Amino acid sequence: MSFKSWKITLSKILLLVFFITKIAFVGAQDQPPYVCLNNGNYTVNSTYSTNLNTLLSSLSSNIADNGFYNASVGRNPDTANALVLCRTDRTLDQCRTCVQNAAVGVLEVCPNRRQAVIWYEFCMLRYSNEPIFRTPTFDPGLILRNTADVSSSVVDQFRENRTRLVADLRVRAANGSSAVKGGAGSRNTSNSETLHMLVQCTPDLSSEDCNDCLNRAAQPIGSSSARGMRLLFPSCNIRYELYSFYNETRLRQIQALLPPPPPSPPSPPAGGNGTNNDSTRGKKDDNTTKIVISIVVPVVVCLIVAAFAVICVRKRMKRRARQRIPSDDVEDNGDISTVESLQHDFGKIRDATNDFDDANKLGQGGFGAVYMGRLRNGEEIAVKRLSKDSGQGNVEFKNEVLLLAKLQHRNLVRLLGFSIEGTERLLIYEYVENASLDQFIFDPVKRSILDWDKRYKIIGGIARGLVYLHEDSRLRIIHRDLKASNILLDGEMNPKIADFGMARLFGQDETQGNTSKIVGTYGYMSPEYAMHGHFSVKSDVFSFGVLVLEIMSGQKNNSIRNGDNVEDLLTFTWKNWREGTAENIIDPVLRTAGTGSLRDMIKCIHIGLLCVQENAANRPTMASILVMLSSSTMTLPVPSEPAFFMASRFGPNTLLFRNYDDSNSSDVSKGLKARTAMSEGSSVNDVTVTELDPR
Repeated sequence: MSFKSWKITLSKILLLVFFITKIAFVGAQDQPPYVCLNNGNYTVNSTYSTNLNTLLSSLSSNIADNGFYNASVGRNPDTANALVLCRTDRTLDQCRTCVQNAAVGVLEVCPNRRQAVIWYEFCMLRYSNEPIFRTPTFDPGLILRNTADVSSSVVDQFRENRTRLVADLRVRAANGSSAVKGGAGSRNTSNSETLHMLVQCTPDLSSEDCNDCLNRAAQPIGSSSARGMRLLFPSCNIRYELYSFYNETRLRQIQALLPPPPPSPPSPPAGGNGTNNDSTRGKKDDNTTKIVISIVVPVVVCLIVAAFAVICVRKRMKRRARQRIPSDDVEDNGDISTVESLQHDFGKIRDATNDFDDANKLGQGGFGAVYMGRLRNGEEIAVKRLSKDSGQGNVEFKNEVLLLAKLQHRNLVRLLGFSIEGTERLLIYEYVENASLDQFIFDPVKRSILDWDKRYKIIGGIARGLVYLHEDSRLRIIHRDLKASNILLDGEMNPKIADFGMARLFGQDETQGNTSKIVGTYGYMSPEYAMHGHFSVKSDVFSFGVLVLEIMSGQKNNSIRNGDNVEDLLTFTWKNWREGTAENIIDPVLRTAGTGSLRDMIKCIHIGLLCVQENAANRPTMASILVMLSSSTMTLPVPSEPAFFMASRFGPNTLLFRNYDDSNSSDVSKGLKARTAMSEGSSVNDVTVTELDPR
């Protein structure tokens, strides 16, 4: 062996030793792998702490469809920088859920550290007080190795195919776009097994930095015979398994963000030893081929895309002309075409409810009845049949269809479709088995079903649903009538927010508004909204706070009993909080059951009080509330006195509609006279509701 060969071999050995000393080998464990970097600590409630908490709470709602996001909050020396990367094959909802968990988890495992990185199965989160964007980082690194090895009889073939596959995918990732730098593929390693691999870089890296990162990450793979392995770096990662672990459908969708792969180089001349003229001619031919391909391929692709777009537009216009909803009461602006695919045959829905048999009726409201139905495939549904003479029911119908069709979240009641025949208007929802929260939490018998774990899950689920409405959905949505009767519970007691007939839509850059028509329910309504018509996401936060205190106490907001006296819930809670006896408001069912942490219960009361503060600016956002609920180390602010209680001679569940002379109102609910989703309550001033009977 020549000296040069020895030198190359020695370099590879030294490089491998370097990685072995720098990378921590991690086995199977419940805790996601993480590294808390030694770059100093920060103190609780410091400027950096505030910047970091603000930054982490905003990551999940801002991440884009490509699964990558970076941001900074604050100024030096207290700037908090963060970067998140989701696995290429994950959907946006899966990505946001993972990032949300990572934002909470990293603070728990690395409390008060200025720098840290954590890897979940579907995402990576890294934060630092130093700049990290467009900065390739190979330290720290982690290896997660499958303890099982491939059979010795096929190990050589396995290693060869693995080396080729990682090389191909490395080139594909490095040549990716500024949106996505990643790739996945498979190779047969034996007659019965297939090797699957996914590689990825943070898309802020240059092609050279991505290639370099993946090349370094792949070094420890070389001689390994492990059946699976994950190599994790802050700037890139590699995973391979002998089973298909990635979502191929999602990967095909994400390929639209990637440029076409580079053309294969031409074959060398026969014999391989041409003259200098042959070599020069080969290079010229190669350059000519590349130029032709670089011109022809984009032109052909553009023509195909343009033709496809024209065909799609024509089909959509024809479909819109055929299926446009016929209604004189609905403003015909074309928006309804976005939900045409949800239209169901009226006859099939009528059959599903046994011709709207009273035996299947779940409730009756001023704008129609709600029926339970069963489709031919066995799926249970809830069908709302709008009254034929329901004043402005068509406007409500359009409002709810357009809104709910765009909302998809596990903590929101799901609109399955709608149906129209003549003057008949039907809304078709998923069937939620356990009716509404108020039928449990305020029932002296049923409330015992809601132990601490269930109540904590309900609080968290409602918070996640509101975060989606306020920050994660395409439109910013303010519910405006959040209360116990508008929280439906499925078979596993998972909460689903219902009733969007009063919802107010905003653009993503809008945060607050005024209205000439006050809609909502006494006791849950924020003071700035009830008195002046000013509403924002903080109006929903106030309602959420009241709801949390009701869940914790098992009492309605205006009728908590204290000995012989009946007080409103906010006053009673604040009095006990000031006196250091907050546990007095906890539902006796929870205290006698002996399950659950008293500390967590007090924390929920604390969060409830933060939500109902009189000054809307002091109330936390729903995203920060979600972090508070999930973190066991976060220090919560001190609450100020709650807003006054909105008492009513009509009772606690009365819907309030208060008119103002404001002709400039942009409220999409202007002129509405009723809610349209399933809930329970009282009525006043022609305000009608739907009362549900549990089954």
